[in-house]
Amino acid sequence: MSESLLRLDGLVAGHRAPVVGPLSFALGRGEVLGLWGGNGSGKSTLLNAIARAARVFAGTIRRAPGLRLSYQEQRPVRLDPMPMTGADLLRAAGLDPRRAPAPLVALLGQRLDRLSGGQYQLLCVWCALGAEVDLVLLDEPTNNLDPGAERSLRVLLETARADRAVLLVSHERAFLDAVSTRVLTLEAGERS
Repeated sequence: MSESLLRLDGLVAGHRAPVVGPLSFALGRGEVLGLWGGNGSGKSTLLNAIARAARVFAGTIRRAPGLRLSYQEQRPVRLDPMPMTGADLLRAAGLDPRRAPAPLVALLGQRLDRLSGGQYQLLCVWCALGAEVDLVLLDEPTNNLDPGAERSLRVLLETARADRAVLLVSHERAFLDAVSTRVLTLEAGERS
């Protein structure tokens, strides 16, 4: 494995009480780590702990010095109707719309409030993947995606894979197997 950007050792995390762990793994530059589990298995809580938004009850999270991360939550915030386009969203995220991957080009001139949930999801995922960061956290990125949009998501992940690490969680095992360099399984209520 290349340079370790993130290392979890015996991590137990939750909000008011522990809900996930103990977990141990390392994630290096260029890796796409899929975390698979059903609803309620603690996948989102794990991402929240890594992003410092959930409590660590035991174990450690070691981040590389100066680690920059982006986090796309499970339900991207939808803005009220306004004349903001896909290109405007990318610019607001600090990205150059002219460098958007091919699956997004048709969305750049469209108003955000007129996009489907899946189209909006793709733009939001690219805002996280395209950012100048070392680690990208994606929570259920296949939400709202039809099979065509899921193929587009695969292209976005392949575009970003080379120079950063990606940790993505999903309950869709086939998707994780297709896009991840490795997959870890998290069982609901696992606290052994």
